[in-house]
Amino acid sequence: MKLFLDCEFNGFGGPLISLALVDEVGKAFYEVLHCRSPVLWVKQYVMPRLNKEPITLDEFQKRLAIFLKNYDEIHIIADWPEDISLLLNMLIVKPGYHMPVPPLTIELWKLPAIGGFIESELPHNALHDAISLSINYHEWQCGVQAAV
Repeated sequence: MKLFLDCEFNGFGGPLISLALVDEVGKAFYEVLHCRSPVLWVKQYVMPRLNKEPITLDEFQKRLAIFLKNYDEIHIIADWPEDISLLLNMLIVKPGYHMPVPPLTIELWKLPAIGGFIESELPHNALHDAISLSINYHEWQCGVQAAV
C-alpha cells in the first residue's frame, strides 16, 4: 500500500512537530507533538494550522504502530528527504529496537515541472499537505499512463 508522507518540523533540521500518512484509499494518520520553542516562521505559519492537540512521544509512537499494523506492505512516498528521516526516527522506540512494521520501501518523489499541480487546502499542515501529495502523485501517474 502506498502511504503519502508529510511532516512539519521546527526549522530546518529541527525536531518533529507533526506527521501525516495518507494511504491510497484516504485512510490517514495525523498526530502532533509538543513544540516548546517554535522558530518565528513555524510560530507564524505552522502552529496556527496544526488543528490538533499535541500528544506525548510515547503515545505518538503507540498510535503510529497501530496505524502501520493495518498494512501487509508499505511504500512510503514523500517529497522531502527530512520527512523520511523524521518518520524513520519515530520508528525507533529505544536503543537497538524499533516498532514492528510491515516490509517498508521508500520513494522520494517530486512533481515534475510539467504544469500545474493541486495546492494543499491548508499549506503547512502535514495532513493537508500529505493529501495534496497523494492527489498530485495519482494525477501525474494517470497522465504518464495516458501518454503511453
